Amino acid sequence: MKRSSRTLLLGASLGAAAVVRARRHRPGGDDGNRWLVVTVNRAVADVYEGGPPPRPLDRFGDDLEVRVRPAPGDRGTELSVRLRRPPPSGVTSLPARLAGRDPRQEVRTALREAKALLEAGEVMLPDHPPTATGSTPAGKLVGLLGRRSGGEGVL
Repeated sequence: MKRSSRTLLLGASLGAAAVVRARRHRPGGDDGNRWLVVTVNRAVADVYEGGPPPRPLDRFGDDLEVRVRPAPGDRGTELSVRLRRPPPSGVTSLPARLAGRDPRQEVRTALREAKALLEAGEVMLPDHPPTATGSTPAGKLVGLLGRRSGGEGVL
């Protein structure tokens, strides 16, 4: 590898490490238990009226805090949830998230499904079997991205 390429790679690595460190050590502290919020295109009364939370969030019972308020600009309802007890920091690390062991992933998935059920009446899933096969490098990448986004809704 040429010297300039190595220097560029080293600089990019150090920059990425600095960004990760800065995100972890925010002033004011982020205990890893921030509110997860979606905007639902429904009236507040249709989303939550103080009883059990909408399906599938109801399966968490008392382990989940739910907050509902009108969305800004009269654009529906903001549905916010978070775990009542913050998960231990070890299970919220990047390796735990990639392995699917972060308990917040289940909350994110349930929140995304609740939004879909409230707006469309069903949760849309990708076609199975997928159009890309896992026998090619591109197919393996598409499969990995599909599994990753299915866990949290984001890549």
